[in-house]
Formats: sequence, C-alpha cells, structure tokens
Amino acid sequence: MEYLDFELPIKELEDQLDKCQIIGLESDVDVTNTCKQIEKKLEETKKKIYKNLTAWQRVQLSRHPNRPYTMDHIQALCGDTFLELFGDRGFKDDKAMVGGLGKIEGQSFMIVGQQKGYNTKTRQYRNFGMANPEGYRKALRLMKMAEKFNIPVLTFIDTPGAYPGLEAEERGQGEAIARNILEMCRLKVPIICVIVGEGASGGALGIGVGDRVLMMENTWYSVISPESCSSILWKSWEHKETAAEALKLTSSDMKKQKLVDEVIPEPLGGAHYDRETTFKTVQQYILKAYNDIKKLSTQELVAQRMDKYSKMGEFKE
Repeated sequence: MEYLDFELPIKELEDQLDKCQIIGLESDVDVTNTCKQIEKKLEETKKKIYKNLTAWQRVQLSRHPNRPYTMDHIQALCGDTFLELFGDRGFKDDKAMVGGLGKIEGQSFMIVGQQKGYNTKTRQYRNFGMANPEGYRKALRLMKMAEKFNIPVLTFIDTPGAYPGLEAEERGQGEAIARNILEMCRLKVPIICVIVGEGASGGALGIGVGDRVLMMENTWYSVISPESCSSILWKSWEHKETAAEALKLTSSDMKKQKLVDEVIPEPLGGAHYDRETTFKTVQQYILKAYNDIKKLSTQELVAQRMDKYSKMGEFKE
C-alpha cells in the first residue's frame, strides 16, 4: 500500500500494529490489549483524517496509484460478458480510450471510458489516460452503434485532460470533443456517466454528457487542474492547494451546484481500501440511475437532457 503525505500518521500506526502482532507470534508475551489499543487509535485517526479532507487532499486521493481504474470497474461489473471494440474507422485505435459491450446484472450497456496505466510501461501505452482525437471519435462511433441497436450508454471518466500535443491538435482535438458533446446531447438512448477518478477539462466533457452524472466521493471535476490554475494565476504550482479550494471541484461542491446528480460514497480511506465494496456500490448506483430513466420515451429523454444542460450556469446575485 502506498501512502499520501497526509496519510503518514495512519502508516505509523499500521506499522506499530504489525510489529505488535509479530512480537505476539514470535514470543510468549500477551499483546492482545496493546493491539486493541493501537487498533482503536488507528480507527480514530482514520476517521479524523478522512472525514475532514481538503479539496487538494481529495485530488490526491483521486490520483492514488492503487485506485481502481476504468478497466477494473468494467471487469468487476461485467466479468466475462465484456467484449472490447477497437478503432475509430478513420485513423487508428486509441489505447487511452477503451470501449465495448458488456452486461451488468443481465442488462446490456455500451461502455466507454478513459484508461490509465498501472506502471511506467502501461502508462506510456495508455498515454496516461489522455485521449487523442481518434479516442473521442472511437467513443462516438460506439455510442452511435449503441443508439442504432437501442443499447444504453455507460461512460467512466478518469483523465487529467485530453492529450494537448501538436499531432492531436492537427487531427482536430477540439472538433472531436465538440462533436461528442453535440452528439451526446441528442443521442436517443439513456446515457449514464460515472466520474471514477480525475475529471479534467474537455477531456472529461468529451464523454461526460449524460442523463445521469454520478461522481465518486473522492474525485474531482473541473475545467482545469489545480496545478495548471496555480501556474496561470500565480506563475507557480506552489498555490495548487489554494487553487483547489477556489475551483470548487469536489463531489460535494459539484452536487451543490447541480452539475452532477449523485455522489457515490466510498469506503473509509478511499476506493482502493475496499475495492469489492466500491464495485458493489458503483453497480447499485448505475442500476438505480438506469431504472430511473429507462421508461422515458426517446423524446422525453432528449428533451430532459437538453433542459438539464441548458440550465447549468444560471444563478442569482
């Protein structure tokens, strides 16, 4: 298990507990009471830390290397029923964007999402979860296929942003994302979006327009990352914590501003502490969201989606 800087008090207590248990196993000394005291203090420390997380600490948790990625969720929810599909039929297959058909509790979904890597080699292979234009065009191809066969669409969002390279811009990165937003607004099947990690900028919006947008508790969703915001406003990354607070990018902020529909709770410590519980909770929220919208007619579905996004940004002083 890797620990973030604010989790170091937890690491110290867990190390103490391990040593205490080893002493009990290797000697005749009764350490039961000592272990119980450490366990109690550990639980109190976890609650104290995780119940009072700052915006920047939630950003850090969303990037935790042990956190489940898109393919982890797909495998847990669909198992052997998932059939991955490839290519945009125009340029090539983008490994940062995955998609295909899968079943969750017997219900078919066209699933699309950004995938990060687990180590240096796979991070390069997946381009750190930053899709090129062909990734968004592949996503759109799959969503249009879903529309043709009347299959609901499920997207998993986890990206630090769309790839900003010269080649991506030459191939029309902005147009590809804008096209996806337009087409998703009027897609004639239910769309459920789940933010499972980072939800940054247009890279997230390219697969983020949905009838129901669900956001996991320790994730973030914003037009810009705290580091980039800090570098623009203060010419340095040193103010990223201040930027994170100002951006109002946490799940509770997004729910309050009505930019997401539901916040999916995570186990104490984050999704990576108890993956099985996390996957079950995500499945419950996805199926609940689908059951809420599956009975709507095509006209009602599109009209409600259009109305939902048209109202975003309205406020009174």
